[in-house]
Amino acid sequence: MPPIRTLIMGAAGRDFHNFNTFYRDNPDYEVAAFTATQIPNIEGRKYPPELAGSNYPEGIPIYPESDLDRLIGELEIEQVIFAYSDVPHEYVMHKASQVLAAGADFQLLGSGKTEIKSNKPVVAVCAVRTGSGKSQTTRRVSILLREMGYKVAAIRHPMPYGDLVAQVVQRYAEYADLDKYDCTIEEREEYEPHIDNGVLVYAGVDYERILCQAEEEVDIILWDGGNNDLPFYTPDLHIVVADPHRPGHELTYHPGETNARAADVFVINKVDTAAAEDVMAVRQNLHKLNPSATVIEAASPLFVDDPLSIRDKRVLVVEDGPTLTHGEMAYGAGWVAARRFGAAEIVDPRPYAVGSILETYRKYPTTGEILPAMGYGDEMMRELEQTINNADVEMVVIGTPINLAGLLKINKPSQRVRYELQEIGQPTLAEILQEKFQK
Repeated sequence: MPPIRTLIMGAAGRDFHNFNTFYRDNPDYEVAAFTATQIPNIEGRKYPPELAGSNYPEGIPIYPESDLDRLIGELEIEQVIFAYSDVPHEYVMHKASQVLAAGADFQLLGSGKTEIKSNKPVVAVCAVRTGSGKSQTTRRVSILLREMGYKVAAIRHPMPYGDLVAQVVQRYAEYADLDKYDCTIEEREEYEPHIDNGVLVYAGVDYERILCQAEEEVDIILWDGGNNDLPFYTPDLHIVVADPHRPGHELTYHPGETNARAADVFVINKVDTAAAEDVMAVRQNLHKLNPSATVIEAASPLFVDDPLSIRDKRVLVVEDGPTLTHGEMAYGAGWVAARRFGAAEIVDPRPYAVGSILETYRKYPTTGEILPAMGYGDEMMRELEQTINNADVEMVVIGTPINLAGLLKINKPSQRVRYELQEIGQPTLAEILQEKFQK
């Protein structure tokens, strides 16, 4: 039988991983194309032959997802694989309906075909939605494991925005490595806090090769998930973060519900800023999905260097980009800090937006009166900088996980908001990790 003509729908992350682990050397399938969405500047490129393997000497083209119907017909696609995250269940089935109507099969790959087994213990930190608090949870876990005497590497979900061949295996031990790999704001947001904590970070494109290198250096692998995607590695302990600011989303988003059903431990984050009834609703929903999982409640308290400098000021709030865009949050840590520390007004950035930033607001109208820190390339970073500098405000409150003022030339005072995970009562992450991994 001829191989099955296959198209993989993705966003430069799960799609590449699915290809690498299941399709690359599989003679039963021929991957004719990828499509891309969510992440700008991916479509129009190729998955390069150096990574695609001997069956694909020309590489594999990447098209905009908007071309899906045309591609199914012109490329004689028999099977479409959905391979990106943080979308409503209804959205997935709309895409399935589109594919089926075009004459192809529609599939999702499960963990059995895509998870890689490590020879070292793996702790996976995932979430039910983008912006739930994976990053601070992962940092907390890394610190606790190091206090137990383990050497840890955080392996981050892919963010391959540049040269895919050059990015196949990336190792970050110091800030100079961020410049070495020409990291975007989105990448720096995830890597810098780990480097600040003395934790080795790996990322890239080929996660089997990444794992092999990391295993040579550390005792425990810490999977640092992206969006609400599933782990790339088989976890020995699966921690899943939920957000009571979006109660009910743990039941209605893909593949966050899958994470919830597979979790060993739930961290219900932000209980200090969420309504009590929303915390309870999330707890009840998680129990219905997975009654055997341990539940931890946690807060993510906010800190700034000079809270008084915010008081009575007209401020612009800058937040983590994905949290506001496909994460669908209308606010984040920066907004909460501006309100808490007495800002006179949070100024709407949209009248000052330029270029790709303006287009982001058009694409994600629920973003609201907050500026998403979109930094997927040099041009977008310049447009972010220009938008901030255009704004008629007295202060910029920066809720991103990195020192944005150190990357951009901002023409007005700024305060950076920091946040770390703090468990409320018992059980704690320390207790769970000690029970699982105590030497």
